[in-house]
Amino acid sequence: MQTHILISGASRGIGAAIARALASDMTKVVALSSSDGDLADPAAPNRLWADSLDTLGGRIDVLVNNAGVFEANPIDAGDADWLASWDRTMQINLTASAQMCRLAVLHWQERKAEGRIVNIASRAAYRGDSPAHWHYAASKAGVVAMTKTIARGYAKQNILAFAICPGFTMTGMAEEYLASRGGDKLLADIPLGRVAMPDEVAEMARWCALQAPASMTGAVLDVNGASYVR
Repeated sequence: MQTHILISGASRGIGAAIARALASDMTKVVALSSSDGDLADPAAPNRLWADSLDTLGGRIDVLVNNAGVFEANPIDAGDADWLASWDRTMQINLTASAQMCRLAVLHWQERKAEGRIVNIASRAAYRGDSPAHWHYAASKAGVVAMTKTIARGYAKQNILAFAICPGFTMTGMAEEYLASRGGDKLLADIPLGRVAMPDEVAEMARWCALQAPASMTGAVLDVNGASYVR
């Protein structure tokens, strides 16, 4: 029987690499992009879940939450602008992922079925980020805490949850950030000497989605070239 997989944020970068890694004769994948719905809209996750469930014949076995934004929010921005930016990042990076996780857990409980969640978080969840990215770091820390809570709460029902924390990964967002922050200095902080490649993150996501042993539920996996170890 094919494994039915739903991936958010799959139009490019890490998400597109995950979709490629999970594509096989043994899987059926719905890879959502921004054109399918704006996750800044609180109503979007429920609609996207319902549409994806229809496409997958009423069954989803694996949820991969990858959608996210990384947008600067300087501390000296106007009060309303700063708060709006904070709320937007939290909605897309954390709340929308939580909505999708909730729908997935309820789906598996209703069917008395096994299920797996793979949440793409960030090194920033543990290390923090730049002064203009409080909101990003906080949102990803929330994703990690949520993943651990799901793992602890539903393991007895064979509902498993994993989080992956990439550091800099060679995507469009990272290239812009490296250019603006001084790439040489940032690379000097990575013992491996380079940023991660999307395919490296994707392989970890593929393994968690399909092969990781059940006893690993709740694990948070780092992929950052030893730039942050814990």
